Amino acid sequence: MSANIRTMKYFSLLFLLFLCTGVRAQKKTDAGDQPAELGRVSWLRDYDAALAESRNTGKPVLILFQEVPGCATCRNYGRNTLSHPLIVEAIENEFVPLAIFNNKQGDDARVLAKYGEPSWNNPVVRIVDADGKNLGNRLAGNYSARGLYDAIGRVQLKTGRPVPGYLEALGRELTADTDAEEAFYQMYCFWSGEHHLGNHDGVLTTEPGFLNGHEVVKITYDPARTNTGELADYAAGKDFKPVKGGADYRPAKKDHYYQLKQTDFIYLPLTEVQKTKLNAAYGRGADMEAYLSPKQLKYYRRIKAGKTKKIRLYDLDFETAWNRMLTAK
Repeated sequence: MSANIRTMKYFSLLFLLFLCTGVRAQKKTDAGDQPAELGRVSWLRDYDAALAESRNTGKPVLILFQEVPGCATCRNYGRNTLSHPLIVEAIENEFVPLAIFNNKQGDDARVLAKYGEPSWNNPVVRIVDADGKNLGNRLAGNYSARGLYDAIGRVQLKTGRPVPGYLEALGRELTADTDAEEAFYQMYCFWSGEHHLGNHDGVLTTEPGFLNGHEVVKITYDPARTNTGELADYAAGKDFKPVKGGADYRPAKKDHYYQLKQTDFIYLPLTEVQKTKLNAAYGRGADMEAYLSPKQLKYYRRIKAGKTKKIRLYDLDFETAWNRMLTAK
């Protein structure tokens, strides 16, 4: 074979590879320019391509069966649950995201029939393996972030996949929003109190304040992980004592997260649970980066390298801060 023919074949193969790559890339949705029903997740739209990627990466496929365009329930699911920054990170990093429209013909209808899903339906989520087999029960009728998080967590547990720190923090954040209980502890210094109490596994958030002339820390805790008796014993070991909260309590806003304020993590968008756990981790010299999502970690390293301007984001509303991070230069 002449050198010219070999060269032509080589470039022909490169051209075909380029075309295939381009076609494959076009099958993924643009999170910045897509229907509200899809949220902010970038989805594959080809079932077979999703299974192939699952085989290559070892990640399960998270399938969203969604009506596009859809009803108010469909749009709200996209705008809320599927747009929560850490839910988006979890779906895109821990799974192969696949969207199947339940009101379209062709390949969408074929996949719908395969799983026995109804047409023109409210959102349904299934998580499947590389062979398309269900890894858990279908998620239907629960459109909350907590519902989706729990479905994700069950699959992580079943498949033996590690739960990243940011994903665990998200679960605690969702617990803090729904099932958390409060307690108050008095101590000699609420900076120390916030750090030590935040280290307890069952504690979700901490807040320094004043009550009846004393420094106290108000905590929220997960009753599924701990109880007041256990917390009282833990606090007593640090010379803190439980006290009853009341109308006289006032937060010491300027003194919140004293340990965290000594670090560059204040330039990140952080949930309240992340702030609490990072504040505690700094005090004990633990790995603080373990609590960050991939996008948070990437931005943090840009900050440390001096590649982006330092702007305090941690005390802004989380979603506002997140959007500022994404557009920062």
